[in-house]
Amino acid sequence: MKPDNPILAAAALVAGLLFLSPVLYSIFMSFQTADAYYRGGLDFTLDNYGRAIGQYHFARYLMNSLIVSGCVTVMALTVSTMAAFAFARFRFRGGDLLFAATVATLMIPSHISLIPNYLTLAKAGLLDTYAGLILPAISNGFAAFFLRQYIRGIPKALDEAAYMDGATPLQVLWRVIVPLSRPAIFSMGLYVFLTEWNNYIWPLVAIGKDDLYTLQIGLARLYRVNPGEGLVDWPLVMAASTVTIIPVLFGFLLVERHLVRGITMGAVK
Repeated sequence: MKPDNPILAAAALVAGLLFLSPVLYSIFMSFQTADAYYRGGLDFTLDNYGRAIGQYHFARYLMNSLIVSGCVTVMALTVSTMAAFAFARFRFRGGDLLFAATVATLMIPSHISLIPNYLTLAKAGLLDTYAGLILPAISNGFAAFFLRQYIRGIPKALDEAAYMDGATPLQVLWRVIVPLSRPAIFSMGLYVFLTEWNNYIWPLVAIGKDDLYTLQIGLARLYRVNPGEGLVDWPLVMAASTVTIIPVLFGFLLVERHLVRGITMGAVK
């Protein structure tokens, strides 16, 4: 569809370029040598990416982040969808209080649970493991609240028709609710994935082994790589930062259609 007003289209293009300018500049900088960057010249190279992936183990950090973020996303969505279905469709004693407690967790800063989570996992012997990175992030009150509100907008007549055909609650959830809630689930999945992908504090606390570091921890360590006295190798840092962006872009492209549909359907409701 062509825009009716070319001036608005040009203004939107300029605004988009301004919004993307920091990202574009960081990508441009990632192809510079450190000497050229500090001299103000131009000297293009791919060596920064080779050093980041090979010498500084960003391939390993990338795999760790993909494993942790992927597992957290799948498990958090599973738990949150089941909880949302229970809150939206069933009436049971203490249900309102339990839902209020779930929503109340949104008002608790995540740093408050840092020490209790650390002590719990330390006693369980799960520090310096993938499980130690994944388990504390599975419970997500915002995802449960968001999906519960969405499921409440689905007509109950669909559930009743499935029950009349002999379906169990789990079958209703899997065959009726989940397909109809796909836009909301994909939207929340992207949110959970991005939150865990950018998580820095908990991996810093829970992991001490270099081979279990996530991308954010590895990226922070690059600030200690000096091309000269008191200098930071910013082209190397930007190359590593670009590596961290690529999986997020692919993830957004995969769910972009569902994300837009979920937003528009929520606006219509």
